[in-house]
Amino acid sequence: MSALSGTVASAGYAEGPLFRLDRESVAYQSSNDPVTEARRLRDALAGAVIAIGTLIERTDEEGAAILEFQVAMLEDDALSAPAFAAMTAGSDAVSAWTATLNAEVEGYEAADDSYFQARSADLRDIRDRVLRALVGAGDAMPPAGAVLCGNDLTPTQFLSIDWGKGGGIVLTKGSAASHVAMLARARGVPMLVGVGELSAANDDPVLVDAEHGRIVVLPDLAERQAFAEASGRRRAFLELAQSRLKQPAITADAQAINMMVNVAEPAEVEAVDIASCDGVGLMRTEFLFGHGLPDEETQLTAYRKVLDWAGGKPVTIRTVDAGGDKPVAGFTVPETNPFLGLRGIRLSLSRPDIFRVQIRALLRAAVFGDLKVMFPMVSVLTEYRTAADLFADEAKALTAAGVANRMPPLGIMVEVPAVAIDPSPFAGVAFFSIGSNDLTQYVMAAGRDNGAVAALNDVCHPAVQMLIRSVVQFGRRRNIPVSLCGDAGGDPTAIPSLLKSGLRTLSVAPSQLAFAKVAVSEVDTTGSGNGKI
Repeated sequence: MSALSGTVASAGYAEGPLFRLDRESVAYQSSNDPVTEARRLRDALAGAVIAIGTLIERTDEEGAAILEFQVAMLEDDALSAPAFAAMTAGSDAVSAWTATLNAEVEGYEAADDSYFQARSADLRDIRDRVLRALVGAGDAMPPAGAVLCGNDLTPTQFLSIDWGKGGGIVLTKGSAASHVAMLARARGVPMLVGVGELSAANDDPVLVDAEHGRIVVLPDLAERQAFAEASGRRRAFLELAQSRLKQPAITADAQAINMMVNVAEPAEVEAVDIASCDGVGLMRTEFLFGHGLPDEETQLTAYRKVLDWAGGKPVTIRTVDAGGDKPVAGFTVPETNPFLGLRGIRLSLSRPDIFRVQIRALLRAAVFGDLKVMFPMVSVLTEYRTAADLFADEAKALTAAGVANRMPPLGIMVEVPAVAIDPSPFAGVAFFSIGSNDLTQYVMAAGRDNGAVAALNDVCHPAVQMLIRSVVQFGRRRNIPVSLCGDAGGDPTAIPSLLKSGLRTLSVAPSQLAFAKVAVSEVDTTGSGNGKI
């Protein structure tokens, strides 16, 4: 028996046979003919596009967005051009493609921009898929319920597996902020990263404790019993959480908490019973820009779907938060440090032609429900005022044209430290919504998608908590509603601190709603303890 520790990327428990992702390479027989080698690479590229397209049809919007990025890369002639040039000079297809993609991967990994660093995994995925096609090696599928182990796991590998049959992921390297980690959390797949080298063979039985960050290979009876007890407690907690899903969120000292949900795209609400939440605290609109710039009617349809589902409960829609780690073709611009560049409201105001389309759709949608609109990445009052003026201009134009519209309350995201430190210039906004993800990474100078500094990215750090309390207190003095819509709102370890800071409205991912309600019920906001926790 041996045990190793790692970082929890997705919580849960898994047990099953180990399946090693590392595979022996298959020899490639070159034709020694540049024309034939070029044809082989073109066929492999086309085959990869078809295979990924099949995966796109089977997955959800979140997974599809990741895969569509890979298709776009494969179809970009600029990516493969160096490989074809190398084959013209006499290189074989495998050597040319490997050298070309390795250079791209190294460039992405060495970039200061965290967005490009994160995309290096997609490039490795593209590289290996095309190489397998060139050498005729198919994708080896793990048995049902297996625990996958390797240096890293690619998005297409993850999406090829039926996780409904159990299983888990243990990576010797990897990142808790990777695309695969995001997918694993969304699907409840236990996942550990950074466990180091694992001395285990295929089919060895393993236990994955992704609550405490531990993996056990060839467990003895005592380990199996302890694992069964721990996983049983988690199952009981899950059952308790589900039983309370439709109950109000009330603390141990009888404080009512508004529990909203975050919506990444309209299809998500189909799996959420509106009776289980108090509305939508954050509807992202970036999904609309995934296939180019959306027109007014497309946006209106998406907004109406969520408003209709909410049935009169409040829905807060965030204007497009493009930039940073969310590039949009024809909208965002290349930058050396996009997290500190032209993103969020800054980008929207720089392109009023695009922003006005979204504004009109939001004004028209507001007549169909309790809509609120918030602006992301606000740093100075001028940004808010300029955006509000654009709303007023478009409302006037719509009214003059006889188009039904309504001016919704306009608020801001509090995610730039300058606003959290001194919110007083924004005393006239309709509401504040604290974006804990960006606020934390900016306060701690630790990128939220950089596994090397993950320990620093802590919303419970006293400096971050101090700013959250300050914003809440300012809101109370000025009668401005304050909510929090970042990941911290659904984190049971962070919820006690957030509620004791004075927050009474949290917005969480739908998958976190039940857990968050249980965590809320165990907090005593009046004392130093956490109620039942």
